[in-house]
Amino acid sequence: MPRTRATATVPVEESKSDQKILIPAETPSKTFILPKGTSADARLLSLPNPQSGELTRYFFCPSRGLYEFTVLSAPSHQGRSILFTSTRDSTSDEKKKPATTGSISKNADLLVATPIDPIFFLIPLLTASSKSGQSLFQLLDDIIDSNDDLPPHFRHVLYDEEFRATLLARAEATCDTVEAGDEKMLRFNESKLLKELIAKSERMAAQGLPASLEERFISQALAAPLMSVKRDDVPTSETPNESEKSEEGQDSPSTMATTATPSVSTPAGESTPVPQSTENDTSSEHISRLLRISTALAFMKESYLSKALSTRIDEMLAAPESPLDFKPLTERLKELVDLRAQAAASRNMSDFSRKRALDDEEVEDRAEKKRKKEEEAKKAKASESRGVRDLKKVNTTGMKKMSDFFGKAAPKKKT
Repeated sequence: MPRTRATATVPVEESKSDQKILIPAETPSKTFILPKGTSADARLLSLPNPQSGELTRYFFCPSRGLYEFTVLSAPSHQGRSILFTSTRDSTSDEKKKPATTGSISKNADLLVATPIDPIFFLIPLLTASSKSGQSLFQLLDDIIDSNDDLPPHFRHVLYDEEFRATLLARAEATCDTVEAGDEKMLRFNESKLLKELIAKSERMAAQGLPASLEERFISQALAAPLMSVKRDDVPTSETPNESEKSEEGQDSPSTMATTATPSVSTPAGESTPVPQSTENDTSSEHISRLLRISTALAFMKESYLSKALSTRIDEMLAAPESPLDFKPLTERLKELVDLRAQAAASRNMSDFSRKRALDDEEVEDRAEKKRKKEEEAKKAKASESRGVRDLKKVNTTGMKKMSDFFGKAAPKKKT
C-alpha cells in the first residue's frame, strides 16, 4: 500500500564540513497508509461520524468507496520516530539530481485506511426522513435535500455520479423499495437493517475474530471455573488392631478404603479444586458462534449506530420474532455466572494463610508501577554528572557527614 504524509518543510543546515544535518519538523507530521489503485479524484474529506455526528477525517475514492482511519500507536514507554527520505533511481545520473532533503517525525503513529460500509452514513439520513415523512416512500434526492445542514464534503460524496450506484444499492439493503418510473423510492425498515447487521456479524464470525479478541471476549467469557470440594472424610491416624480385624472376619469396604489411603493426605476441611466435566468446561460450537456474532454486533452498535437506534436493535433481538435466537447463549452465560459465584463461595475463608490470587488488572498495574520506577531510576542516573557518580564510589566510612558541621553550636559555659 502506498504511504503518504502531511508534514512541514524541513530545513537542512550545512556545517563547515559540508555535512547535512536533519532537523525535526516543527509541526507534527501524520503518516497515512492508503489503499492501492485509487483514482485521481480520491480525497481526504471531513464527514459526520455515523455514531456521534462530529466531523471526522475519512478517505473517499469514487471507484473504491469510503475508508476510515485506524491509528496504530507505539507503546508510550518506547520512544519511536519515523525517518522520511526520497528514493533515488539507480539508473539515473545522481550528479545531475539536486540534493534530497529528509525529515524526522517525532510522532510515529500510523493512520491506516480501512474500508467502511456507506450504509452507516445513510442510516442517520434515512431514519430522520422516516420520522418527518411519516414512513412515506421518498426518492434518495428528496431525502438528501430535506437535510439543509449537511456538511459540504458529505454532499460531495452523496452527489458523486460514479459513487451514486453504490449508495443506492446500500440504501436498498435497509429500505423497502417501490418503482417510480426509472427511479426507486425508499422507506426505511428496521427489520431489514437488523438482518443486514446480523449478516455482517455472521461473516465476521465465519472469518474468525483476531486472536486477542477471541481470547478476551470468547475464551475467557465461556471458561468454566474450577469448583472446590471439602474433604471431611479423611481418616484418623489410628488404625484398627488385629483383634478387631479377626472379629470382623473380612475387611469392610470402609476399612479397605482407609488402609488404601496414602500417608500424605489432604487435611480435614481442606478445599481441593475439582475441574468441571467436559460438558460444562467447554461450550458447544453453536454457543461460541453466537457469542462471536454478539461481539461483532456490539462492536458495530458502539462504533456506528446512535444510542437510540442501538437500544431499538437490542429490543428487536430480545423479541420472540428475532431473526436470530440468542437464548442458548444467554442461558449459558447465566449458568457460568452462577458457577463462578459458587466457586467463590466454596473457598475456605477460615484459612487466612493463603494469599489472595491477583487478577489480571492487578498484575498489569504492578508491572506498570515497576516499569515506571525503573524508568525514573534510569532517568535519574542519566542526569547525574560524572563528578557525582565518582563521589558515590568514595569510601566514606569513618568520616563525618556534612550536616554535622552545620549543627547547632554547643552552649557556652558560664564563667
